[in-house]
Amino acid sequence: MLVLAGRAEAAAATDPGAVHIDNFTFSPATLTVKAGARVTWTNRDDEPHTVTSSSNPRSFASGALDTDGTFAFTFDKPGMYPYFCAIRPHMTGVIVVK
Repeated sequence: MLVLAGRAEAAAATDPGAVHIDNFTFSPATLTVKAGARVTWTNRDDEPHTVTSSSNPRSFASGALDTDGTFAFTFDKPGMYPYFCAIRPHMTGVIVVK
């Protein structure tokens, strides 16, 4: 059972649709995905964060994510989706959808 959990963690770490919130930053800060891709953010900090975008072509907002909380969003339309943490607005990132 522990081996499977380790494999799941390793897979999540290399998931091309994964963004981690760690040490008050989004990593990677810029992520490029294909249209139709689902991106999942995971908060690894001890403080709550949000994933918020109010830009076109489509906005999204996670609400507060506590430690180990996740938020997923499917990007159907090509474009650039800048986002930030509404609690700490200096934290920013961009999803580029091709």
